[in-house]
Amino acid sequence: MILNGPNLNRLGKRQPEIYGTTSLHDVEKLCEATAAAHGWDVECVQSNHEGELIDAVHRAADRGWPVVINPGGFTHTSVALRDALAEVAEGAGFVEVHISNVHAREAFRAHSYLSPIARGVIAGLGIFGYQAAVEFVVTQK
Repeated sequence: MILNGPNLNRLGKRQPEIYGTTSLHDVEKLCEATAAAHGWDVECVQSNHEGELIDAVHRAADRGWPVVINPGGFTHTSVALRDALAEVAEGAGFVEVHISNVHAREAFRAHSYLSPIARGVIAGLGIFGYQAAVEFVVTQK
């Protein structure tokens, strides 16, 4: 499962100097193609609403699916999302992805509630971070 949090539906439009000009649709197609090369399918979910992301995490946990997640601003604020992902972490695992290098930006962005339980964290590689995360996930089973 590929999860994208708040404002990621605005990729390509919002702050292109930080996040680039690639759309979320293009990112999802990249993830689908990367997974398909290994015989996997992906389900992509984007929401600006915390509860919808948590529901998607629960679906992934129930199905035993790994997760690639760009939690957006929920990275720094959501204990509830972290608690939901803890169940995935105990099973198939998840990889946290950030398009920008969050450690080179505002200080608050360096803190993640999710990183301590993630199988891996990728930050600052642009949309290639998604491809790397999917490659990692599909080759770990």
